[in-house]
Amino acid sequence: MSSFTVTRNALIPAPPAEVYPFVADFRKWTAWSPWEAIDPGMSRSYSGSESGVGARYGWAGRKAGSGTMEIQEADEPSSISIRLEFTKPMKAVNPAVFTFTPEGGGTRVTWTMTGESKGIGRLFALFMNMDKMVGKDFEKGLSSLASAVTAKGRV
Repeated sequence: MSSFTVTRNALIPAPPAEVYPFVADFRKWTAWSPWEAIDPGMSRSYSGSESGVGARYGWAGRKAGSGTMEIQEADEPSSISIRLEFTKPMKAVNPAVFTFTPEGGGTRVTWTMTGESKGIGRLFALFMNMDKMVGKDFEKGLSSLASAVTAKGRV
């Protein structure tokens, strides 16, 4: 097995209390997640808590594959830990953590995903660098998160 870590961060010009809800509520991910536009026809389901610990999100689509996310730990407005499980095209469980750290007049948001390459995923990892493959999506997502948060303040 080989393990990987993908981490990106961005400074968002808003306090943690304004940024945190966009991650703690999966329904708000449609405003910023880098994967929402990949497969506009994908089905989405929400269950459990509306936000925070116990909130669940499931997706299934032709291009986006399928899987679930569940918030397992939440320390408002400092951090959120998510169990991310992919079921298609490859099965994998990748923990993801968001941290929200006050910095200057804004919030330093750090997004980290870890995992282990097993089975066919291990072979895939020999040819593809997860940091290069997913890192750009994280950067795009954090930029979109900043736009969504600041747009909310203008409404």
